[in-house]
Amino acid sequence: MATLAVPPRAGDARPLALENLIYEKKGAIAYVTVNRPKVLNALNGATWSDLRAAFEDARDDAAIRGVILTGAGDKAFVAGADINELSRATAVEAEASSRVGQGVLDLIENLGKPVVAAINGFALGGGCETAMACTIRIAAEHARFGQPEVKLGLLPGGGGTQRLPRLVGKGRALQLILTGGMIGAEEAHRIGLVNEVVPAADLIARAEAILAETGANAPIAVRYAIEAVNKGLDADQAEGLALEAAYFGLSAGTEDKKEGTSAFLEKRAPQFRGR
Repeated sequence: MATLAVPPRAGDARPLALENLIYEKKGAIAYVTVNRPKVLNALNGATWSDLRAAFEDARDDAAIRGVILTGAGDKAFVAGADINELSRATAVEAEASSRVGQGVLDLIENLGKPVVAAINGFALGGGCETAMACTIRIAAEHARFGQPEVKLGLLPGGGGTQRLPRLVGKGRALQLILTGGMIGAEEAHRIGLVNEVVPAADLIARAEAILAETGANAPIAVRYAIEAVNKGLDADQAEGLALEAAYFGLSAGTEDKKEGTSAFLEKRAPQFRGR
């Protein structure tokens, strides 16, 4: 597969060379496309490494305000793990592989910038787990979701047992995990697994529109809001409220807060600088 490189920006030491992803930057949006369509964009070790590199680059680029993650082709977002690779893994190797994937998905979830999953087909196993790590999930009408690991003698290893019940509730999560069945986009929307369902032709445009809305807001406030929600989910309400107050205070000390409140009072559009 051909190496795909991102042209260097000012201050970049070298272009980012990736084997299994298409990585592009247009304006304030980074586009990450898993590019293994012959195997329905299945995740192997090399692809996890590419995903880490791309998302670290997007995180560290101040010009980027959000990321769209999707899959190449029109059949799959990510259809799961690479079974050929997984079939040869020992117990020790499988645990290490699980930790690698979990680490990448933690990076995506806590990027500090909104990540929109544009789910353009099958999102199964590791693909469903990857989508769940994203900030917002938009699904094409033909998308399908599931955690079929039990059919392989396994259980979800990329955060599925943890993020799925947080999104859809314990009972629905266990039904999906224990049956290994699939659900369609409308059912995924009904149970809260995805935010919206749109025609496939509108998928990327809708993701871009969402990031245009979030990107118009103060970057530091957006980052703190993501952190407050993510960390608050693992705390009781009192701890979560204390965390919220701390982030509220931090954001109040920024130049963006001064600009935002001044712009409101002066009836003009704010010009946020992320400071």
